Amino acid sequence: MSQPKVQTALRHTNDLEPGLVVATFGRHCLVETPEGRRLICHPRGKKNQVVVGDQVLWQIAGDEGSIEKLQERRNLFYRQDEIRTKSFAANLDRVLILIAADPEYSESQLSRALVAAEAERITPIIALNKSDLAQPFAQAWERLAPYRDMGYSVMPISLSPRSPVTDDGVAALCAHLQGHITLVLGPSGSGKSTLINRLVPDAQVETGEISLALNSGKHTTTSTRWYWVPALDAPGQDGAARTALIDSPGFQEFGLHHIEPTRLADCMPDLRQHLGGCKFYNCTHLHEPGCAVLAQVESAQQPGTISVRRHRIYAQLFEELGQRRW
Repeated sequence: MSQPKVQTALRHTNDLEPGLVVATFGRHCLVETPEGRRLICHPRGKKNQVVVGDQVLWQIAGDEGSIEKLQERRNLFYRQDEIRTKSFAANLDRVLILIAADPEYSESQLSRALVAAEAERITPIIALNKSDLAQPFAQAWERLAPYRDMGYSVMPISLSPRSPVTDDGVAALCAHLQGHITLVLGPSGSGKSTLINRLVPDAQVETGEISLALNSGKHTTTSTRWYWVPALDAPGQDGAARTALIDSPGFQEFGLHHIEPTRLADCMPDLRQHLGGCKFYNCTHLHEPGCAVLAQVESAQQPGTISVRRHRIYAQLFEELGQRRW
């Protein structure tokens, strides 16, 4: 499937036209029109507020475009630490968190990404790669048991071309992506690029075109990009939702400083189901007597619906968010 070609100019008009932001880098962004044409645009003002997935109104400015208005967003997936905010993408249906059985994934980073998705009411999907590595995969799959119990979709996959697994799980994963806009998130080594290149055969070609258009060279590898996946669109259905994947840069840290500490438990499904039953209305779910959440934390004395690891992550995040400097 050929990709829309980048154009540096469209017809001159005084009317604002709609567009979709499909790539960003610094002060530049690439906007796609409803007809599939693409052009370089620059947002008004000193600060670039647009992200991939944004719907915008633009107009011709010389041989490029000028973004005049940012349309209202359904959601915005982002992270924030003490120094800066990093926005990934807007108007998402899904966030696919891709992790691997080897090297061992960070449960803290996984939980942070899930909290960020919950905060924006975006459906998360967890995919565990390298199901062909029997022992590491079995251990990693067991660690994900609490997330399956919470109702999250946890998918086993194997993206290795040498995998002996007859069913690599990609078809089942694609069924969850079909007709949706999905941000693909994952640390280095998780298989994110392999998955993108498998579902979008022209991804490398299109990335090169975007790099050339934005004059960003090798630095485009640290930007966020939108890819249409026509192969996953429902055939023969007029007006069916199109499928898109958004490739994001990897990350080492995932700050949640944009979330209030008192809102944290509501963004963790295993804790959320017990909210409202505490003795004190302002319970932190850390030490108070009569806490309905603490009563469900598993222990040697009694089983519970909240794992010790998950409550420990909650406590660490609560302390971190409570120490924010404003």
